[in-house]
Amino acid sequence: MHWLASIDWIDLLPFIGVGFAAQLVDGALGMAFGLINSTLLVSVVGVSPAVASASIHAVETFTTAASGISHVAHRNVDWKLFPRIAIPGVIGGVIGAYVLASVDASVAKPFVMAYLAAIGLYLLFRAWRGRIEPRSPRVIEPLGLIGGFLDAAGGGGWGPVVTSNLLLQGAEPRRTIGTVNTSEFFLTATVSATFFLTMGLAAFTLQTIGILIGGLAAAPLGGILAQRVPARPLMAAVGVLLTLTSVVTIWSALR
Repeated sequence: MHWLASIDWIDLLPFIGVGFAAQLVDGALGMAFGLINSTLLVSVVGVSPAVASASIHAVETFTTAASGISHVAHRNVDWKLFPRIAIPGVIGGVIGAYVLASVDASVAKPFVMAYLAAIGLYLLFRAWRGRIEPRSPRVIEPLGLIGGFLDAAGGGGWGPVVTSNLLLQGAEPRRTIGTVNTSEFFLTATVSATFFLTMGLAAFTLQTIGILIGGLAAAPLGGILAQRVPARPLMAAVGVLLTLTSVVTIWSALR
């Protein structure tokens, strides 16, 4: 354990803070942990997209487990919906991890983010319009497949793609967020294993320790927030977050 003594914990404090904030948002709104941290690692730290995605998924294996337990405890999970997004998500994640390990998949990212920004604006409109009538979503499995692929290939995207599109179809916000968050554990564990097999230990960075510490500290709080916040403010918050993160990502990609 002597390697712990060599860590500069002062330098890790910003990553602990970002990990805490990103996981708090992700647990409550069902998205943004991967996007926030992948942007940080690629743009600020300077690691490659593949290493950033591998590092984030390694962290998310632990944070999504803690967050999922919180959502299950607060009855935020729709167990009929759960396997319909989790299984295709795992398949898409494995494919995305293999693609990213050998091909730069970032070319399509601005187009995906433009689509997500449009969804964010529509969710804001629905929340502003008034009463939200829940409906059973019809398109589910393809969302899991696409969300898993984009999450692995882009370092984030499971929540923005799956949560937002289910809400777009009229799914109830609290259970949608809880179900997507809980199913993400199986996606991240599978993607992490795939990255480890294709890239080895080079896939992980020291900064992930800080992100992991902060993420684990915030993970249990997400289920509480999702349970207590009413549907309209919850949908509005998802819309704002999705629109802002998408616009920032498009701006960064096009510069």
